[in-house]
Parts: sequence; structure tokens; C-alpha cells
Amino acid sequence: MVPFHVETLSLITAVQAAVLALMLWFGIYGDAGRARTSLRIRAVALGLEAAGWGLLVSHAYVSSSVMLLGGNALNLIAQGMSVIALRMLLGEPLRWRLVLAIAVAGWLGVAWFGLIDVDYRSRVLWGSFAIALNMLLNIEALRSRSQPRASRARNLMLLICGLAVVLLLWRNGELWLSANPPDQIIAPSVTNFIYILLSGQQPLFGSIGFLLLYNEILQQELHTLARIDPLTGVSNRLAIDEATAQLLERAVRQRQSLGVLMLDADHFKSVNDRFGHGSGDKVLRALVSRIRATLRETDVIGRVGGEEFVVLSPGLDLPAALQLGERIRLMVQSTPILIDDHMLQLTVSVGVAVAAPGERDGAAVLQRADKALYAAKRAGRNRVMATSAFEDDGLALPA
Repeated sequence: MVPFHVETLSLITAVQAAVLALMLWFGIYGDAGRARTSLRIRAVALGLEAAGWGLLVSHAYVSSSVMLLGGNALNLIAQGMSVIALRMLLGEPLRWRLVLAIAVAGWLGVAWFGLIDVDYRSRVLWGSFAIALNMLLNIEALRSRSQPRASRARNLMLLICGLAVVLLLWRNGELWLSANPPDQIIAPSVTNFIYILLSGQQPLFGSIGFLLLYNEILQQELHTLARIDPLTGVSNRLAIDEATAQLLERAVRQRQSLGVLMLDADHFKSVNDRFGHGSGDKVLRALVSRIRATLRETDVIGRVGGEEFVVLSPGLDLPAALQLGERIRLMVQSTPILIDDHMLQLTVSVGVAVAAPGERDGAAVLQRADKALYAAKRAGRNRVMATSAFEDDGLALPA
């Protein structure tokens, strides 16, 4: 028979969970945010798990009813908080009412079969069902369609949750099918030994998976923030360069063209001089909203300079790109911007270039659009001009 020391195994798990809770709580710095809050909730859950295992360690010094009701309450609350933490980290609906209902129903069922209609196997089955529901909520969040494609961290968390469900199924199968099942968790048996040994590792493995997922999400957020213009919320120069390369590759595969528009707000320096830079920033944000109103969902807009913007529009040939540039110009000209109780009549100059099917040089296309933009400004501003893939001279938009 396998040596069974429930106190030793429980003590190891309690200390391990407590140390993990402290590390998660005090090891995270930075401004409060969704990811950091979720990690704090996970830390509290680990602390409650440590307290629950601590009750099992001290079973000789507390009454069986206290150990039964208190230990299961701590465990179910910890399970529910872990579900909330994971769903918060992933940006999924928290489902906190359902989580609370599972915890309450699980605890009431354990109390009923532990104190009133005493039946150890039914008690374990009821508690296991509540834990399994929590694991299924985790799995549902990890496999949600709103999440990006599967990653190693999410796959690891799915594996951990799946193994937890398998462990619950195995334990209940042993209890119901065994000829001499144990009558309590502290009874010496192979089933109890294996269950406590493996379930005691869940705080460790679950925390490792949670931290890997936390790190992955932070890396994704940093990747996104590094490609967003903080003032206007559109793509910055780095993101535009990457998007140009990606859209050109797609255009080559689909044998399509790519329209590239370079836009510049006319006489913007006078706006800053007259209203101040704070109001100038508001003008830029209003300008972005007007440009976006003319674009398709597949189009990309980015800020590449102080008041200079780029629009990437897949599938447009030169006439269609010129028409898009003219729609943007008319939209901006016809919708004045209210700044400091003054209606500002803003205009833009637009330079247009088109990458022909098969062209891969994104820098060359952007340079052609930039040349067309300066041609439009030299021609008097508030107009649209273009260069083709084979011409460097500005082409005026036909009336």
C-alpha cells in the first residue's frame, strides 16, 4: 500500500499556495488595469486555497463540521474567484452571477450530504460537479471566438483545466465503483493519496499557466500600443509600414492593386498659432473622424507626421483612388470643426498613388503618394493629385 500522510501533503500544498499568493500579489507593479486586477484576484484565490488546505492539515484540532463546511466554502470561493480572474484577463464576460450560484449550490449540497443526509460519495460527487462546472467556464472562455488564434499559453491552460476534470471523473469513478471506497478524505487509501497529491499541484500548475497567459496578453497589448498613434488612435508610421507590406503581399496573391493616399491638413500651423496646440490636437482628432467616415472597413488609416496621414485602400485602381481622395477632400471641406466657439473651415491636400498588381515595394508606393501630395500643395492646396506606377509627375484630378 502507498504510504499516506494527508497532513504532510496538505501542508505542502497550503504552503505552496500561500507562497504563490504572496508572489503574485507583491510581484506585480504598474498602473491598475484589467490584467493586473485579474492577477490580484488570482492571488486572493490562492490565499483562500491555502487556508482551505490549512484546515485539512489541522483536522485533528477542529471539529469535522468546521472542516467540512469551512474547507469546502474556501475551496469553492477560491474556484469561483479563479474563474472570474481568468475571464477578466481574457476580456470575456465575467458571468459572476453564474459563478456565485455554482459556489452556493455546491456548498449547500456538500453541507446536506455531509451533515444531514450523510453520504460521503454523494458529497464528493456534488462538490466535484461544482468544480467541474467552473472548469468548463474556464474552457469556454479560453476557446471563445472572441479570442485570437490558439496560443501555447491558452493551450496549456486548456490542458490544465481538462486534466482537472479528468481527475474529478477518476476520483468519483473510484468511489462509486470500488468495493471498499474511503468514507472521508483523511482516510488512508490509494484513491485519496493520488487525489490529494495531484489536486495539490493544481495551484502551482494553474498559476504557471495563468502567468504565461498574463505575459502573453501583455506582450500583445505592448505590440498593439507600439503601433498606435496616442493622439488620434490610428496606426502610426511603424504600423503603416507593416500594413503596406502585408497588403502588397495580399494584392500580389489576389492580383489586385492597392490605392495609397497621402493627406496633409492645409495651413495647419496657423491653427496651432491661433488656437494653441491643445486645440490643434482636437482638430486632428476631428479630422481623423471625418476621414474615417469615407472609408471602408478594409481600409487602413495612419498618422505618419504632425498633420500628415496615410490611407491604404485595397483593390482600388487609379481612377477609384482619385475618387476616394476627392470624397475625403469634400468631406473635410464641407464639415467645419467647432474649436473654442469658432467654426474652423479646414481643407486637405491629397496625393494618390497606386501599386500595380505584382508590385512589392511599399516604400516606393508611399514615396510616389508623397510626391503627389507635394504636387497638390504646390498647385495651391485643397486638391487631389496623383502619380502612377510609371510616372513621377503630378496628375490633376479630372473635373
